[in-house]
Amino acid sequence: MTGTVLLECDDLVKVFPGVRALDGVGLRLTAGTVHALLGENGAGKSTLIKVLTGVHSPDGGTLTWCGQQVQLRSPLEATRTGIGVVHQERNLIPGFSVAENITLQHPPSHYGLIDRQAMTAPALACLAELGVDLDPHQPVRELSVAQQQLVEIAKALHTESRVLLLDEPTASLSPQEAEHLFEVVRRLAGQGACVVFVSHKLEEVFAVCDTVTVLRDGRSVLESAPLAEHTHDDIVGLMVGRAHTATELRPRTVDRSATPTLVLDAVSTAGGHRDISLEVRPGEIVGLYGLVGAGRSELVKAVLGLDRITGGEVRVHGTPARITSPRQALHEFGIGYVTENRKEEGVFLEQPVVRNITVTVWQRLAKAFGFVSAREERDTAQDLVDRLGIRVSGLQQNAGELSGGNQQKVSLAKWLAADTKLLVIDEPTVGVDVRTKRAFHELIWDLAADGLPILLISSDLAEMVTLADRIVVMTDHRVRGEVDNDHDYDRVSGRVIRLIHDRDAVRS
Repeated sequence: MTGTVLLECDDLVKVFPGVRALDGVGLRLTAGTVHALLGENGAGKSTLIKVLTGVHSPDGGTLTWCGQQVQLRSPLEATRTGIGVVHQERNLIPGFSVAENITLQHPPSHYGLIDRQAMTAPALACLAELGVDLDPHQPVRELSVAQQQLVEIAKALHTESRVLLLDEPTASLSPQEAEHLFEVVRRLAGQGACVVFVSHKLEEVFAVCDTVTVLRDGRSVLESAPLAEHTHDDIVGLMVGRAHTATELRPRTVDRSATPTLVLDAVSTAGGHRDISLEVRPGEIVGLYGLVGAGRSELVKAVLGLDRITGGEVRVHGTPARITSPRQALHEFGIGYVTENRKEEGVFLEQPVVRNITVTVWQRLAKAFGFVSAREERDTAQDLVDRLGIRVSGLQQNAGELSGGNQQKVSLAKWLAADTKLLVIDEPTVGVDVRTKRAFHELIWDLAADGLPILLISSDLAEMVTLADRIVVMTDHRVRGEVDNDHDYDRVSGRVIRLIHDRDAVRS
């Protein structure tokens, strides 16, 4: 029933060795609402989600479900209570079909044997409830990211979840896919569920959520309040502990007469790019913008030798370049690449910070017989830790123990250690909080102000308008046009969006 309090937390405490992750958190989740759970990295959101889903037991406080105090000792117990979760990193079995994944926790059986044929009907019912048309027999590995996200939600419906936690649900979705997800979320709330929406994208929060809880340093600084009573700046101020002010960016100019550091001249690739031309000059930030599937990251990977260039020419520092590997790109041409997939490609999670930062310069630091000087390695890493403000307990701390924002800084630091002459940065602030995002913007801007050419890929149009000098717009593996950026968001974003949707667009 709409308006009923489904789940209530009072004075929750969770302590890990040396860290009080939750320190008196309160939360009230009401049927028929979309509830935003906000906070910076390290504020306690992930720990709270794990307590609510039975992964961690609280060290203090109470949990109440529909007026009755409960103890959730395991994820299975939380699921049976009616609490579901869709994690940012999806929890599907790629080789299983859509129907098998949806019914996985409660598969239909006959005489003790799983009845695969009987899975179809309940799976289709859950998909229909979401307004989703998918083949229940299709393997999940063949689905798009957005479709997999919806299968995860259908799983929660099959377990009859009345509270559904969505952790960064739009991180890998295009704007159109995100809007469809919002429609699904609103529909679920309209049917009496409470959807908890965890996101760093405040524009999405204000578009879809009714109520809000803000965590800071393990405490709830705003608890289950109507979102309409708060502005964007109010929420940011609560998250970071001070009023939000505009990023101060030092003056920067680009010499358009300078020889470009990177030139793509009518480049085609085996991945389907055709006639791609662009230039990046010293001290310039050139943005590559487009919807998911536009071919931006794939283009960069072809330039770095990870896919075959079938036509046109790549020139670096004025010289034709035939690059066959990222190693060659770095050591012969000075090109660094900060990948969007930091956990799998950007950092070695099981290796210490010092090793992650200096991996690109071992050859330079090596002494006789190939031994790397531990002191020089340590000095190099410490200098970058200090310069980038990377929060670590020590250089020997494993990168996997850092927050997402600090892992991203480590991924960037290794390229700065190598003194790169051109930096490609792919989705630099996905999944990071407001304060870290602002720090990244200042860092990228300052690197360009110091003369470093930067090719920036971002799906965040506001970020692109903040940073780029020129925005190259791509759709379907082609350049649709180019926009000079005067940092007026309304004007520039309008031109970019028109280029995306205007099939007859030409360079502007």
